[in-house]
Amino acid sequence: MQLILHPITLRLKHHFKIAHDSRSVQKALIVELKHENISGFGEASASNYYNYSIEGMMVLLEQNRASIEAYNFEAPEEFWEKSSKLLVSNSFALSALDVAIHDLYAKSKKKSLIDLWGVSQRNAPNTNYTIGIDTIEKMAEKLQEFPWPLYKIKLGTKEDLKIVKELRKLTSSIFRVDANCGWTSLETLKNAEEMQYLGVEFIEQPLAADNWEGMKQVFENSPLPIIADESIIDETDVKKCAGHFHGVNIKLMKCGGFTPALRMIKEAKSLGLKVMVGCMTESSVGMASIGQLRPFLDFVDMDGTMLITNDIAAGPQFIDGKIMMPTGSGIGIDRLNLPQAI
Repeated sequence: MQLILHPITLRLKHHFKIAHDSRSVQKALIVELKHENISGFGEASASNYYNYSIEGMMVLLEQNRASIEAYNFEAPEEFWEKSSKLLVSNSFALSALDVAIHDLYAKSKKKSLIDLWGVSQRNAPNTNYTIGIDTIEKMAEKLQEFPWPLYKIKLGTKEDLKIVKELRKLTSSIFRVDANCGWTSLETLKNAEEMQYLGVEFIEQPLAADNWEGMKQVFENSPLPIIADESIIDETDVKKCAGHFHGVNIKLMKCGGFTPALRMIKEAKSLGLKVMVGCMTESSVGMASIGQLRPFLDFVDMDGTMLITNDIAAGPQFIDGKIMMPTGSGIGIDRLNLPQAI
């Protein structure tokens, strides 16, 4: 088995701003595991918030190249257990590696991961489309530019209620709002009280990630469901979220890939939590990976490729308000379309 690393830079259609970040490009790393003529792919994004760089991921993977290439790709879960000890300091790199090994394994069996997991896509949830923080006029333009049945509205400004009210005038689509740790407990309860009448389905991560006391107060008094994002990183956080949130947004990169994510989904459901899997700014490799988990989920956020201009693979398509998943084996990505320089 051969490890191949592809650093890339994704260009965003619009400058993207949230409560704790702002960017126009997204650096990412595609991890390819190749055996004979079959390649499995996984993706990891650089993140200032979580302090992971592409350079750091590549150094760590190169340091462990010999061990990685010696593993048996026909045992993905065992591969993760071994890799997690080598890459314990970087869950983003671990996630890309774990997704790549699952992709390679499923392709060797000529089946999609959905088929291997024995689940049906029949009732899989649709994704939202994200509107980043901007002037109200610009946010309205972004919404009208891409008609969609579900929108995630990024908030954390002094005009949050006004933003939602103005955008509501333009569409009857469902809204989800994400404050990215930008509110206080009192702001959250006040906003939730008004937003319940503005077609808002839920509020994602209103408080700082470690404000568990505040989240308990919000959980017990909010008229809208509250979904954890920054407060849930890995498997140890699922149980803590019960009694503080109504649901959790699990991200492959934060937890370390498919192997722990599947365990987290199962545990969250056993605790009565709604389950969402979300994306960062990713190419079709990342979106196709998340798409394999849709049958297990209540909500999904896989709009990454709708937000970029230079996708590097043919993955899920988003047409007429619906997701069209690729039909190939593994995650459905057969090859990368990498220009000479990105």
